[in-house]
Amino acid sequence: MAQSVDTRRVVSREQVVHGGCRYFLRHGSIDMPALAASLAVSRATLYRVVHRRDAVLGDVLWRLGERLLTRARRRRRRTGVEGVLEVTRLFSAELRNAGAFTAFLRAEPETATRVLFHTPEGVHRRMVAAQRAVLLENRTPTWRPTELDDLAFLYVRIVESALYAELLNGRRLDPAIAERAARALLTDAA
Repeated sequence: MAQSVDTRRVVSREQVVHGGCRYFLRHGSIDMPALAASLAVSRATLYRVVHRRDAVLGDVLWRLGERLLTRARRRRRRTGVEGVLEVTRLFSAELRNAGAFTAFLRAEPETATRVLFHTPEGVHRRMVAAQRAVLLENRTPTWRPTELDDLAFLYVRIVESALYAELLNGRRLDPAIAERAARALLTDAA
């Protein structure tokens, strides 16, 4: 039996993202009609709020990733280059163990690539800003403030190359090699 939906119900973007996170964690993806039903709104209302599936996926992936990054930042015990690398190791380990996320990468590689790296609301841009904050928390005196944006961008690209190697080139990348590259970037910038 079809669920009755009150087409007059109003929903905020925040409510959609919150509901999208719950849905994604259960299903490893987002089905827009099912998400609308879970929020008790029509599909038209849902699309008026988020416009595109990629937009809600970007917000959901960022929100879930941001939680993991925040947890990694709190667990960090070192500072400087070692502190930055420690946050990355903690974050990466949690992300690799996130079942819904890995299921999404396997099931929808093209969508994952688009949402993670290319769309304006994608995760990459937000991750660079978050990485800049990690660099500031662990800043060495020799990192120039004017270079932090570029340093954060390059650092995130190295980490993404390791985390998503199978998605990007079909094979795994040794995390130790990526960490050496990240360390070299941070050390050379120092």
